[in-house]
Amino acid sequence: EVLQLVAEGKTTKEVASILGVSVKTAESHRTRLMEKLDIHDTAGLVRYAIRRGLIQP
Repeated sequence: EVLQLVAEGKTTKEVASILGVSVKTAESHRTRLMEKLDIHDTAGLVRYAIRRGLIQP
């Protein structure tokens, strides 16, 4: 869910609000996701989401 929301252009604060978690928790999820996928920036997350079909280009 975090990946899809970030790839859609949502800010960390918006992601937290949508998921009903704290901003710190949303940041933590995004950070761990990026570490697991070995992606170093938000643009990389967007490219990954497009390749996986999570969002439309």
